[in-house]
Amino acid sequence: MSVLAWIIATSLLGATLSVSFAAVLTLNTRASWVQMLISYAIGALLGAAFLNTLPEALELSKNPAQMTATVLFGILLFFILEKLVLWRHCHAEECEVHDRLHGAPAVVAAATHNHDNGRSGMMIMLGDTFHSFVDGILIAAAFMADVQLGIVTAIAIIAHEIPQEAGDFLILLNSGYSRRQAFLFNLLSSLATLLGGLATYFMLQDMNHIIPSLLGLASASMIYVAMSDLIPGLHKRPEIDATIQQVALITLGISSIWLAGSLFTHPA
Repeated sequence: MSVLAWIIATSLLGATLSVSFAAVLTLNTRASWVQMLISYAIGALLGAAFLNTLPEALELSKNPAQMTATVLFGILLFFILEKLVLWRHCHAEECEVHDRLHGAPAVVAAATHNHDNGRSGMMIMLGDTFHSFVDGILIAAAFMADVQLGIVTAIAIIAHEIPQEAGDFLILLNSGYSRRQAFLFNLLSSLATLLGGLATYFMLQDMNHIIPSLLGLASASMIYVAMSDLIPGLHKRPEIDATIQQVALITLGISSIWLAGSLFTHPA
């Protein structure tokens, strides 16, 4: 199976799986399911970043200091980008963007209240289309470095996309869209992953020296999303039983990434 085929297959599968699973979760409005997925996604993201993507980037770059500086720059960059999103969408201390960024379960209850007449739905979709496009860039860069790394990176991205898509689905419902419209908009937005992957594949054919930097940014993205956007939501449930469950699911996420990396061998 060629690298291009892997990129196309994982991008399409990831988009379809994440949106479909998110729709099922949303239609059942099981906040506990989304919370469990968020804990698992944290482990998957951190496992992919520290066990696969970052080590590969360090190996390819041959300059550890430059690569760690790239990761540091990436974390700062994602912080600034998230601030821009919050400044654009939020005019009060509490808003749907805050809820979405810090855990989809907070949006579950909000979606059952009054519609906002489309105030936030389409803006969220525009932002997520760009986010999906960037995911495609990261997946393609990982596959072009190593097929095993690409598979692990795709798994981690799909894992964190499911609770995010659930939040997006609920925001669209809260904006007055039907369930069918919300599903189609989310699916179209997620397909930008394929566009990002294809664009990166054809653009990087003669620019392999950029791949280590992209892998460094991919690591920064995973670390930032896990530590800044997802973990704070878990602290809203400080009970001992909830904490044990969260730690267990984070460990499961890390273990699954480690297992996936062990199962898939490097291409010859």
